[in-house]
Amino acid sequence: MDTTQYLDVFIDESNEHLEALYKHLLALEKNPKEKSIIGEIFRSAHTLKGMSATMGFSDLANLTHQLENVFDGIRYDKISIKTETMDALFEAVDHLNAMVENIRDGGKGERDVKQIVSILKKVEHDDQDITDSEQSYIEPTEVVNSLQSISTLDEFELSILNESAERGYTNYEITVHLREDCLLKGARVFMIFEVLEKLGEVIKADPPVNELEEENFEYSFSVLFISESSKTDIEANINKVSEIENVIVNSFSVKAYKEKQQITPSEIVAEQKQTSATVENKSEPATNNNKRTSSKTIRVNIERLDVLMNLFEELVIDRGRLEQISSELNNNDLQETVERMSRVSSDLQSIILTMRMVPVDQVFSRFPRMIRQLARDLGKDVDVEIVGAETELDRTVIDEIGDPLVHLIRNAMDHGIEIPSTRKEKGKPEKGTVKLQAYHSGNHVFIEISDDGAGIDKDKVLNKAISNGVIAEAQVETLTEQQVYELIMASGFSTADTISDISGRGVGLDVVKNTIESLGGSITIDATLGQGSTFSVQLPLTLSIMSVLLVELSEEKYAIPLSSIIETAIIHKDQIMQAHNKKVIDFRGKVVPLAFLNDIFDVENKKNTTDSDYLSIVIVKKGNKSAGLVVDSFIGQQEVVLKSLGNYLTNVFAISGATILGDGQVALIIDSNALVK
Repeated sequence: MDTTQYLDVFIDESNEHLEALYKHLLALEKNPKEKSIIGEIFRSAHTLKGMSATMGFSDLANLTHQLENVFDGIRYDKISIKTETMDALFEAVDHLNAMVENIRDGGKGERDVKQIVSILKKVEHDDQDITDSEQSYIEPTEVVNSLQSISTLDEFELSILNESAERGYTNYEITVHLREDCLLKGARVFMIFEVLEKLGEVIKADPPVNELEEENFEYSFSVLFISESSKTDIEANINKVSEIENVIVNSFSVKAYKEKQQITPSEIVAEQKQTSATVENKSEPATNNNKRTSSKTIRVNIERLDVLMNLFEELVIDRGRLEQISSELNNNDLQETVERMSRVSSDLQSIILTMRMVPVDQVFSRFPRMIRQLARDLGKDVDVEIVGAETELDRTVIDEIGDPLVHLIRNAMDHGIEIPSTRKEKGKPEKGTVKLQAYHSGNHVFIEISDDGAGIDKDKVLNKAISNGVIAEAQVETLTEQQVYELIMASGFSTADTISDISGRGVGLDVVKNTIESLGGSITIDATLGQGSTFSVQLPLTLSIMSVLLVELSEEKYAIPLSSIIETAIIHKDQIMQAHNKKVIDFRGKVVPLAFLNDIFDVENKKNTTDSDYLSIVIVKKGNKSAGLVVDSFIGQQEVVLKSLGNYLTNVFAISGATILGDGQVALIIDSNALVK
């Protein structure tokens, strides 16, 4: 059977199950006795095994099967959870992740897993001490299910069944077995329920409906069904759905059900009720009113969203042109139409941008297991706290921000958090904490990585900066506390006594800074010696459509992103002063250097603005630094689409891209970060 058409779905769903495995393994390590966590882990592993086997990836299926055996042993208390056990489980999931990545890159998911399989088998057999009586023990749920496929019914459901029988309807118990090579089991279940809802009413499903939708079952399920149709008609209609092995339709007797419940041993009933309660609590409320709810989400290829975004960007350009024409013609009907179009397109813009937003949890979710491994390697005890994982960012920003955050976390782990004995001497808890926090503020998202470790030694940083020639000794007195901390982001700077692949606050921090600034963001550092450090990253919500201030240089138009502007001002030439051979102004008590854009971009001054006694200035910021950009005049605020300059115009100084204005002119977008020094 050709399964290539299902490959993208397989990869997406496999990644979701692997993320779930990592997440629940971390939770299990903290709460080894929590049965609900073990159940979630087992379901993810079991589903991944079935998907892999169906798609023909045998290595992936075999390793998952061995992993499933260990989870099964943990679930029934035959295997105890120890550090070595958790290490083996994490390593196995790492192998599974590597296999799925190989499949995504066009491979067959093949990998040498003999060593990890051997370790898992050792965990499985060495930790089990099962007597003959334990081996022959049957789980209480299995006993009840052998008596009746539908496990338990409440009084409401029983009353519905009794009433239907009194009115001449027939109660059926239907068990459907799907073929083992069935792909997209959830879709088959949906089709079967559609058939049943045309013939009667579904009272209860086992497993519950939400479990069936999420494919958290093997290849069979049962339903209690009320109908006027005959057994033969029901079987015939269900069998019209493809990929079904067989269908068993039996009459259901409420009286017989109650009799079997009464003869069931009390301990079995108690166990069954507990199991049922756990499952019912996870099911959706909609199952109680006997209505099946369909999924409200669909998978969309990100390339389609990129195409949609590009089309909308063209619409934004045309919208600007229409607004300009409307203003020039001064026609009321045209102006009203354009205003309405502007409102509608603004709403459309919000929806499209929202569609491209993904939670920052996609990045955060991989950090707990990384922190766990680093803590083991460094001999430290570290807990991770995540706040605001649901905060959303544009996908393009998410794709770029992962590596910089990894650098920050590795440095916090190695250079920030102390070893347990040192923390104890300082009167701190032996277990350190790394906190990841994300939150929205205006048109930006802030991501903070903080630790309760050693902090940053300012004197050590200054001495190292002076010895490396990063700053002169005379500058030390003029630096603020945050400016001192920012020195650790200079290229190659490190305060670590010994450099390793992890060590040193400065290892990779210059790369972190450059990457974040290339995204239109900024990074600031705050620290207290002996108490900890906080790295705060500010990022724009999206990179493609931005609000800018349009300015004029002679007859050319330029755009400055509003996110970097503090304010605009008009000053008299007499206010310009000289400091260190540079022109500066005293702006609200702070010395701000001036950057004359006509000179920087070599724009011919055709309007002779030098003859004027006043200058138009845009005050921009980058972290704690600021500068005044001198322009000829202000045009106004506008939303524009950021376009790349292409491969022929790479690395143009202080220009981040271009945009097409409403009148068809091209305006270059100024990278103010490059001008603030």
